[in-house]
Amino acid sequence: MNSWTRPDKVTYRRWRNPDFMGEVNFVDQSDEYQYTGNDICPAGSGRLDSQEGYSASKSRSDKTEETLRVDDVLDTIGFGKFQWKLSLLTGLAWIGDAMEMMILSILGPQLHCEWRLPSYQVALITSVVFIGTGITSPVWGKISDKYGRRVGLITSICWILFYGLLSAFAPVYGWLLVLRGLVGAGIGGCPQGMTLYSEFLPMKMRGTCIMMMSIFWSVGAIFVVFLALWTMPTLGWRWLLIFSIIPLAIFICFCKWLPESPRFDLLTGNTEKAMATLQLIAKENGKTMPEGKVITHKQKERGQIKDLLSPQYRRTTLLLWFIWFSIAFNYYGLVLLTTELYQSGDPCGATQGAKTEPSCNLECNYLTSDDYKDLLWTTLAEVPGVLVFLLIIDRVGRRKSIAACFFMFSLFILPLYACIGRVAVIIFIFTARAFITGGFQVVCVYTPEVFPTETRALAIGICSAISRVGSLLTPFIAQVILRKSLSLTLFLYCGCSLLAGVASLFLPIETSGRSLQESSLNQKA
Repeated sequence: MNSWTRPDKVTYRRWRNPDFMGEVNFVDQSDEYQYTGNDICPAGSGRLDSQEGYSASKSRSDKTEETLRVDDVLDTIGFGKFQWKLSLLTGLAWIGDAMEMMILSILGPQLHCEWRLPSYQVALITSVVFIGTGITSPVWGKISDKYGRRVGLITSICWILFYGLLSAFAPVYGWLLVLRGLVGAGIGGCPQGMTLYSEFLPMKMRGTCIMMMSIFWSVGAIFVVFLALWTMPTLGWRWLLIFSIIPLAIFICFCKWLPESPRFDLLTGNTEKAMATLQLIAKENGKTMPEGKVITHKQKERGQIKDLLSPQYRRTTLLLWFIWFSIAFNYYGLVLLTTELYQSGDPCGATQGAKTEPSCNLECNYLTSDDYKDLLWTTLAEVPGVLVFLLIIDRVGRRKSIAACFFMFSLFILPLYACIGRVAVIIFIFTARAFITGGFQVVCVYTPEVFPTETRALAIGICSAISRVGSLLTPFIAQVILRKSLSLTLFLYCGCSLLAGVASLFLPIETSGRSLQESSLNQKA
């Protein structure tokens, strides 16, 4: 076998080989390796001459052998105890990420009153987190593509834990700004948890499982509101920041168990470790490993930005960048808009009250227990939003699901143009948030599915960075422009959402029912 040469381009399909003599053709595979037992051999595209075929067959037993992709192995092993444990562990990271993000909508109004901050400084507390996230997201993606998904995720969580704790002791506004920016730098690595998780899932359950993981985000968002309801009236915002890092601390305690993605190990040539991981999954799920050779693509250069802008991915990449920007812009905009509207009492008050404020020592109203309860109700909208799209994502498809989320979000934002009562505001915000949350999670499903293993982490990192640009801009819309013009604020959110809905329909690839690609060469085939 070692005499086989590695071709420039190779293809494969699943095939059975009882005893072949003569020429063999492989189709639909990239430049990949085969692994079975302790043997590693390249799979050629082109043709094997009869002598090579005969030698290969003679070195095997007479029983039928089968070539397998990682997807084939995971489909055979199925979803079981291992994936449940992985779900809980990566879910803790997702909860912590959500809490660090959602806390911004509570921290801003509190410091606006406690430290007598003008509106632009309140908005900057939120924006600096997104600046840090946007700068580091591609870096975490590059680290995860080069050193492993596990390394990138655990390092980023440790980073958030450290600086999140320090930010609770910030003595003045400047220190808080710096420390929250460093927290944002760590948050940029949290999406790699979804990259890692998706690479352990059977193909048929991938969309459903990733959507179910979104429940952890909703749990984090709800949990931080509960914490605020309990701590803010008595203990204050510093204790809220301390309590918000508890899920991340639990993650660090159990992260030693977290395995590296077998797809990444095979891509880097670490076949023994990859097969050991697959054996572990089979053992914990009570299944046996399928017999045959596991084929993978080995590549030295991974995580290249130029690959994302190659002709086969350029349109997908550019459209996804705009979609990620829009969904973060609208999602976090609605979150911040909610507390602003509650603080003012109604949409009209949000505009009228600010016009009489002096430029420095601003009058303000602290969020009350009733405000936190109403915030809790609108946050609970994330759960039905995820569940609805959990049911339709595989039936309708990813692209149409994303488009539907944007269009419905725009529809339920429109009534806020009118001076409606508080109950009506809660209902429309609840519904709009349900749709934008569902859309956010469908995008999180689609992105790792559409890009190959060699660039998947980088693609998610850059998309996350682009989304943070939208998150960076949205506080100045929801917390500054809102005080000048409610109509202009809502127009920006509705217009951006409608454009993103149209962009979703122009995505060239539908990934529903499609296996994860290991290399860009698979996509060409």
